[in-house]
Amino acid sequence: MTVALMWEARAVAGRGADLLAWARAQHLAGTPLRRETFRAPQDRVLVITWWDAAYDADLPELPEPDGTLVGRPVHRWRFEAVD
Repeated sequence: MTVALMWEARAVAGRGADLLAWARAQHLAGTPLRRETFRAPQDRVLVITWWDAAYDADLPELPEPDGTLVGRPVHRWRFEAVD
């Protein structure tokens, strides 16, 4: 089964580039099948990782950034692939 973990954060105004650099520098305790990083208006950063694992597997996730970098708590979602 393939599981996708989504991690999305919104930077404090004007710190989107800092948040993007922070997210790209984070290493995971494991190697996903795939990892992609995106940015969007309003200084948002999205990281999606794909894993060959059960839906409820204990998988490494990006941590919560320093409070001076983000304007709200990180949003996290987990999805499983379907045919």
